[in-house]
Amino acid sequence: MSEPQDHAISAEQVAAYLRDHPAFFVEHDELIPELLIPHQPGEAVSLVERQVKLLRERNIDMRHRLSHLMDVARDNDRLFDKTRRLVLGLLDANSLEDVVSTVEDSLRQEFQVPFVSLILFSDNPQSVGRWVSSAEAHQQIGSLLSAGKTTSGVLRPAELSFLFPAEPRGQIGSAAVASLSHQGLHGVLAIGSPDANHYKSSMGTLFLGYVAEVLSRVLPRFAKPLRSAR
Repeated sequence: MSEPQDHAISAEQVAAYLRDHPAFFVEHDELIPELLIPHQPGEAVSLVERQVKLLRERNIDMRHRLSHLMDVARDNDRLFDKTRRLVLGLLDANSLEDVVSTVEDSLRQEFQVPFVSLILFSDNPQSVGRWVSSAEAHQQIGSLLSAGKTTSGVLRPAELSFLFPAEPRGQIGSAAVASLSHQGLHGVLAIGSPDANHYKSSMGTLFLGYVAEVLSRVLPRFAKPLRSAR
């Protein structure tokens, strides 16, 4: 049996090829910034050489930034598409049960949110969804409601127990909570993560706030007027 041949190209072969093709880097100038070319020994560095070095570093940095921006753009496109489907699903809902199942299923399956909670406030609860009295909501999460806006971060154990009663204690590390308020309807939409750093207090809550606004305008069509929890 013959021994396998080594097809690796040696440095001598590369050098010979470049000697025979002196215009190689004219036709492939995109490779020039990737080359490491040492300068002559000594401390002196020409201005042109210094400029080339700086331009190469800036080019690498700009490519990294562009790559990051492209990744963010792709993520935003996917987020927009998921949000569009959720909003259309809410607009097509024909009952309160449709609304509740649409928002919970979409957040869990489309957005891969492990913990989702939709709570509506009323002293006269309906048979679909989770309902609590205004007094109980104010007592348990009054500090979250008083802000009147979407908040995120590490919540107190009592707040997490109220928002996610079915989950084991300590399972949720951080959460984001959006208030629902429109035409007499009040409630909260909360999402949680086991990672304590996932929903930081400084993170953007634009997406959840937007979903909450749409949900607030759809729910009154199927729910009776509700009293405020404030």
